Amino acid sequence: MQFGLTHESNCNYLKDKQERLIVAVPEEQQRLNPEAYEYFMANGFRRSHNDVYRPHCRLCSACESLRVIVNEFTASKNQKRIANKNKDLFFTIVTEPTDEHSRLFCEFIEQRHADGEMYPPDPDNFWRWVSCDWMTPLIFEWRDHEGKLLAVSVADQTPNALSAVYTFFDPTAHKRSLGTYAILQLIEYSRQQELEYLYLGYQIDACNKMNYKTRFAPYERLVGNHWKKALKSHTL
Repeated sequence: MQFGLTHESNCNYLKDKQERLIVAVPEEQQRLNPEAYEYFMANGFRRSHNDVYRPHCRLCSACESLRVIVNEFTASKNQKRIANKNKDLFFTIVTEPTDEHSRLFCEFIEQRHADGEMYPPDPDNFWRWVSCDWMTPLIFEWRDHEGKLLAVSVADQTPNALSAVYTFFDPTAHKRSLGTYAILQLIEYSRQQELEYLYLGYQIDACNKMNYKTRFAPYERLVGNHWKKALKSHTL
């Protein structure tokens, strides 16, 4: 396996920093697969479409991979309340996006992330970003008793782990705390599948939008090249 470095660009999370990525470049006879990707994730990599990358910035090391230890996870009182609040929802898994998914994605971006890099929403571009030629992403969806789609999570499943790619939900149902609920459900699914970890992407302590990840304890963070365990969540 060969690796390449991207050019530096403005960081999307820390305004005063420059971002640079190291990207895995398979040779022609090589092909990535879920088993290989799990190894990469354990070493701090994520994927964007078919590209597997890891931050490799010259002057910053704020990005740290975070993964929930599935069998040791214990929901906080607030998380239990959120789970109870949503016990009326129905859960299914599909592998192909629909127009209904795309409409919900657009509503979510327009109302919740109009200041983010995905605005204005482009569902075709989004589904290309989460798709993968060497692995089939899972699309988790939650509906109410009338069949209305309320939340969607896209995740990658490898032999021993689940990796959350992106979650979006009905912005008018904010009282349900669907973002938190989706993660709780992904943890429960991982437990049922006897998976060891749920990867939640990169944690940047200085970025408030990311700090929700530390509420799911115990978890591990990749500090340098070593996973370090945190037993307690930052916010209960």
